[in-house]
Amino acid sequence: MDFLRPACWEEALAAKAEHPTAVPIAGGTDVMVEINFDHRRPEYLLDLNRVGDLYEWEVGEDSVRLGASVSYTTIMENLRAELPGLALASHTVASPQIRNRGGVGGNLGTASPAGDAHPALLAAGAEVEVQSAGRGTRRIPVDDFYTGVKRNALAADELIRAVHIKKADGPQQFSKVGTRNAMVIAVCAFGLALHPGSRTVRTGIGSAAPTPVRAEAAEEFLNAALEEGGFWDNGRIVPPSVAKRFAELCSGACNPIDDVRGTASYRRHAVGVMARRTLTWTWESYRGTAARTEGVA
Repeated sequence: MDFLRPACWEEALAAKAEHPTAVPIAGGTDVMVEINFDHRRPEYLLDLNRVGDLYEWEVGEDSVRLGASVSYTTIMENLRAELPGLALASHTVASPQIRNRGGVGGNLGTASPAGDAHPALLAAGAEVEVQSAGRGTRRIPVDDFYTGVKRNALAADELIRAVHIKKADGPQQFSKVGTRNAMVIAVCAFGLALHPGSRTVRTGIGSAAPTPVRAEAAEEFLNAALEEGGFWDNGRIVPPSVAKRFAELCSGACNPIDDVRGTASYRRHAVGVMARRTLTWTWESYRGTAARTEGVA
């Protein structure tokens, strides 16, 4: 196994172009586990730790640009207001040591359906910035990024440079079920984001299908129910019947398996419970914000 150590982004792209099978490694929290258990033995490892650009983030007027190696700890400590769903998901990642090393770019590169960042990225409508030496830069909507179990839309010569996420304009939540409270791979996970500006709701489901997915039928149902009932304007409590149907549709969006962490039926049930709870939490937060705004006005 050869170890490639580019000193800058341009050198990293050149190395990936010359060695398309090279496996990128930054935090190493996924790759090293696979190597240590002999599940993967790549010909080349592409070490990105010296590429400083990947550790930078920028808060713009409408969105945040996260370098691929920005750590979960950094997100928790610096971007809680702008990216509340992702910050909550970051809190659930493994241990402090892993959160100090791992980042969203690694989650995307591995593309495991159990990656903790995926539900929050789907709910927020993120875009993945990728680049190659020969074809330049493109941005892939996160909905189109996951193509199969641990497979993504990257071409062989492309690397993930950053993730672009719109700043939250409403409450966001993340919930995760595991066999214990820390150092655990998700049995299933759920992310929810309210977008009052567009009067829409987006979801993200992890570890309950071959890829991270959105519950699009549930979103369409809830968007219609909120609009028809005037809930965005009147701030009333979402009726239990609406919350129940939303939860059922979220469960229906799952395509899980039975494994050592949980059964398929349990995963469907748990996703429904998390969907109902996160809807309750986010809507209560939205109602509180709306009431305070009216009080000031």
